Amino acid sequence: MAERWATALMKTGPNKEKQNILWNMAGSFCYAFASMVLSFLVMRLAGEDDGGIFAFGYSTFGQQMFILAYFGMRPFQITDGSQEYRFGDYLHHRYITCGLALAAGAGYLILSGYSARKMTLVFLLVCYKVADGLADVYESEFQRNGNLHLTGKSNTFRTILSVGVFFTAFLTGRNLTAACAAALGAQAAGILLFDVIILKRLKGVDYAWDKSRMRPLTNESILLFVSVFLDFYIFSAAKYAIDAHLNDAASGYFNIIFMPTSVINLAAGFVIRPVLTSLTDMWTQKRFDAFSGKLMSISRIIGALSILALVLAAGLGRPVLWVLERILGSGYEGKLVSSHVPFILIVMGGACYAFLNLHYYALVIMRKQRVIFGIYLALTGLAAVLAPALVKRSGIYGAAAAYLILMAAMAAGFAAWTWAGIRKGRKCKRQE
Repeated sequence: MAERWATALMKTGPNKEKQNILWNMAGSFCYAFASMVLSFLVMRLAGEDDGGIFAFGYSTFGQQMFILAYFGMRPFQITDGSQEYRFGDYLHHRYITCGLALAAGAGYLILSGYSARKMTLVFLLVCYKVADGLADVYESEFQRNGNLHLTGKSNTFRTILSVGVFFTAFLTGRNLTAACAAALGAQAAGILLFDVIILKRLKGVDYAWDKSRMRPLTNESILLFVSVFLDFYIFSAAKYAIDAHLNDAASGYFNIIFMPTSVINLAAGFVIRPVLTSLTDMWTQKRFDAFSGKLMSISRIIGALSILALVLAAGLGRPVLWVLERILGSGYEGKLVSSHVPFILIVMGGACYAFLNLHYYALVIMRKQRVIFGIYLALTGLAAVLAPALVKRSGIYGAAAAYLILMAAMAAGFAAWTWAGIRKGRKCKRQE
C-alpha cells in the first residue's frame, strides 16, 4: 500500500522540469492563500476575540517560531550539491532547532500573562508551525535531490489536509481548541504521508549523521537565521504591539486589513525570483551597468504594481471592506470600513516591503551580509520603540503607520547600500 502511494505521488510524466515548476507554484499559492484567509474565516465562525487570538498565534507568533525552527537552513541545504552535509545531519539539526522553537514558544507564553485558554490555543498553533519547520527539511532534500515537484506536492497536500481537517473539526464541534489540535494531528499525518514515506523511496539520500557536524552546520547559517528572525519581527512589530496593548479583537481586525501584503509579496516574488540568476551572473562578471539597469527595470515594475495597488486600495478599499463586514456577519458593521485609512497605509507599507526585498537580494548577491544584519539590527531597535508608542497613542491607525514607517526606512537603507555598492564596483573596475 505504502509503495503504491509513493509511486503515485512521485510520478512526474514526460516533462519533469515543467512538473517541478507547476507543483512549486501550486504549493506556494496554497500556502499563501491559506495564510491569507484562515484568520478571516475563523473570525467569521468563532467571533472577533477568538479570531484575533487565532490570527496572532497563526500568522505572527507561530510564524516567528517557525523561523526559529527553520533556522534559515533551506538556502544552504538546497545548494549543498557536493553533499558536504548528509541529510541525516540536516535532519538532526532540525530536531534541535524545532525543540528550541517549542521551548522558546512555551517560555514566552508562560511569561505572557495570557489566560490559560489563550496560552493553549497559541501553543497549539506554535506546534503546528514548528511541524511546518520540520517538514521543510524533507522538502529541502527533495529539491536538493532534483525533485522540486515533490516539495510542491507536499506543500499543497499538507496544507489542504490540515486546513480541511481544521474546518471539519470546528464545524462539527464548534470548539476552536479541539480544531487546532486536530489540525496539528493532520499536519503530523501529512508530514508522514507526503514527506517521510516519500523521501525513503528516493535514491542517494543518506540518513547517517555525526554529532560533531551540528556546530559547524549552525555556524553556516546563524547570521542568515538571525537576519531573517529580526526581519520578521520588524515586519510584525505592529502586530506584537496590538497584542500587548489592545484587545484580541483588534488583532483580528488588523490581520484582515493586513491581508493585501501577502498578495503584494506573492506578486513581487514572481517578478523578482526569475531574474536572480541573471543578476548574479551580471555582478560576478562585473557588468555593473547591466546589473543596475536590471534593478531599475524590476523596480519600475514593482513601482507600477504598487501604484495600481494603491489606486485600488483608495478607490475600492472601502467597498471591499464593507463586503468583508457583511461576510463576517451581524455585529461587524463599521469595524473594517473605519480602518480604510490604515488599510491604505498598510498597502503602502507592503509596496515598500516588495521594493526592499529586491534590494535585499541584490545585497545578498553582492555578499553584503554584514550590512544586511546591521540594517536589521538598527530597525529592530526602532521597531521595539516605535510600534508600541504609536499603537498606544492611535490604536490600529498607529499600528498601520508604524508598519509603513518601518518598511520605508528598511527599504531606504537597503536601496542606499545597494547603489553605494554599485558605485564602488564601477569605480574599482575603472581603476583596474
